Amino acid sequence: MSAYEGCVASSGGNDTAALQCLAAAMGESISGVESTVGSMASEVTDVVYDLESLQVGVDIFFLLFAATVMFVMQAGFAMLCAGSVQAKNLQNTIMKNVLDACGSGIAFFAVGYAFAYGGTPQDTLDVYSGEPLDTDVTFIGTENFFLIGVENYAFWMYQYAFAATAATIVAGTLAERCQMTAYLLYSTFLTAFVYPIIAHAIWSENGFLTAVRVDPLFGVGMIDFAGSGVVHVTGGFTALIASKILGPRKGRFDEDKGVGMARRIEGNSSALQALGALILWFGWYGFNCGSVHQASTASLAQIASLSAVTTTLGACAGAVTTLAASAFISRRQTGEISYDLSDALNGVLGGLVSITAGCGLIEPWAAALIGAIGGMVYLGTGALLVKFRIDDAVEAIPVHFGPGIWGVVSVGLFASPRRLIQIYGHANHPGFFYSFTHGGADAYLLGANLVGLLFIIAWVLATMLPFFLILSYMGWFRTDSLEEIIGLDPGTHQGPDNITKQHLALLKRQIDAREGNLGIEGESLIDGNGDKYSDNTP
Repeated sequence: MSAYEGCVASSGGNDTAALQCLAAAMGESISGVESTVGSMASEVTDVVYDLESLQVGVDIFFLLFAATVMFVMQAGFAMLCAGSVQAKNLQNTIMKNVLDACGSGIAFFAVGYAFAYGGTPQDTLDVYSGEPLDTDVTFIGTENFFLIGVENYAFWMYQYAFAATAATIVAGTLAERCQMTAYLLYSTFLTAFVYPIIAHAIWSENGFLTAVRVDPLFGVGMIDFAGSGVVHVTGGFTALIASKILGPRKGRFDEDKGVGMARRIEGNSSALQALGALILWFGWYGFNCGSVHQASTASLAQIASLSAVTTTLGACAGAVTTLAASAFISRRQTGEISYDLSDALNGVLGGLVSITAGCGLIEPWAAALIGAIGGMVYLGTGALLVKFRIDDAVEAIPVHFGPGIWGVVSVGLFASPRRLIQIYGHANHPGFFYSFTHGGADAYLLGANLVGLLFIIAWVLATMLPFFLILSYMGWFRTDSLEEIIGLDPGTHQGPDNITKQHLALLKRQIDAREGNLGIEGESLIDGNGDKYSDNTP
């Protein structure tokens, strides 16, 4: 029986009573519906909250995983450097790589992160919507020193791995002749102040070059997706300045045969070099794929996947092109084809550096082309270093500086409109080659990236040049002649008592073989500057 029939039967034919009964029944029904709807709304709210929490959790895990993979690059740098130096400097080189990670961590925790991202929305756990941000332009961050007030620790961890990478690039270049004190000082200064200013300008939401502001430079801003410029040009140009001031290793260039006559100083292990390069390749997936920062939406996850593909193709194309070009050059110079393992490994790294700036913005075919050109840029930069008598123990400058510049330029040429829309929400100024399909030549993105490159180079030059000159003037930069030729391990890490007559005898044989400016006089060793070292050890 329905509520209406029941009310009519109970009213005894009284219409007023029946209507009153029916109204009461409907009120009870409405109250029940309201209760049900309220319960369902509460459940929906709980579900939405759970989904948002899940989204944040997925993004945090993704960023932490990427940071962890990228941190493994420190092991890659250590192995590459260890294989490239002579055995007498092995322990010293690995020690500097370890201290690099430690010193960078303390410096970036104390002030570096605050200078780079302090006070920006990136400190929060909010998901970037792709919409331009209305933020004030600042030159340097002024909050969150010692991580005070920071919510997103995963973001700090990821950015720390970037900063440590920029500092480690310099380590290999100066291997076998740089004092430990100088190394600790410049590594800390780079990650505490120099690198953070560059990161703030380009990656912070308050930077004057950033692409995510409402009114970016040239209407598009500088786009360096994963750091060809921010990390690799910074580290590579710092290494170039330092190497020029420090000077080449003893025996690297022939003093009697003029400019460009270089002697190759062989490393102690090709296996370690290969292991280091492959570890770096692995770590690069965290470097590039993680730069999307989030993977909780289908669009961003697709960009991360694209970054993995373009990273792979850039490395492969760089290696193959470099090896082929190196073999061709060898055939022209010696009449025989020679396949150089170091060139192949550095071709991989040159391709990776080149693809880093645009890994999430370009199509796979362009990635192969960019990586191939990056390998050629590596060879050309290396030849220029030899011409100007600049010594780089692990060829970090030709791997990072030249290909880093090319990587930033390549974004201005090959950035895909649909990828720009996925990441930044618009494609007002795509890559130069794509702009022709829109009815004209649009070089705004290329111009913004060139301005960004000029800023990076100018800032590094203005800060690191006087810094290294002061270190050199104070006598803190280069090791003395005796220690350099004997090796940095015996005196620095094993104690001066381990510099024995056997070491000096070995030194004399090396001097005699090179016919340099050093000589043995009685029981004392005299270097080219007149400094005397007595053999008082047992």
